[in-house]
Amino acid sequence: MADSGLWIGVVTAVTAVGASSVTARATLRAARVQVETTARAEALREQRDRRRVAYRGMLDRVHAFNVITWQIDDVDAASDRGSRDRLLAQMHERIGPAIGDMNKAMHEVRLDGPAGVSDAADRVRDAARRVQRMLGPLVGDDGPERRSAYDDAYREFRDAYLTLIALAREALEVETA
Repeated sequence: MADSGLWIGVVTAVTAVGASSVTARATLRAARVQVETTARAEALREQRDRRRVAYRGMLDRVHAFNVITWQIDDVDAASDRGSRDRLLAQMHERIGPAIGDMNKAMHEVRLDGPAGVSDAADRVRDAARRVQRMLGPLVGDDGPERRSAYDDAYREFRDAYLTLIALAREALEVETA
């Protein structure tokens, strides 16, 4: 009887040690998973924040470019050719530095990606360059052809800009599961 009690005690002790070991391993595994999950969530948050800053910078530069192009309404409202040409020349003078700023912002977007947003930012910048090329010849020209080419270039720019906004918004969306 004593032997049987001893064996029961030994088996109970071994079971307790085994259970403790299994519990410790499970706790360690759970802690590791939690640390990895927390680290992944933090990395995603940092990536989203970097992208948001880059995208805002690009959109701010595009808006500054737009402010210049919207002056075409003032050109259209000008009463004489001299006033129109002066306004067009001012627009043309200001549009180059605006594109330069947009170019810098586009490189920030290129660094933070993703590739689709980077490509869209590149298309916006290229379209802005086409607008610039169409703006210069308007000075001193009263014909509808060059103005039509400018308007077409601006519409292409605007479409590229709207695509960039949609892709940037999509890249920043957070899915919860």
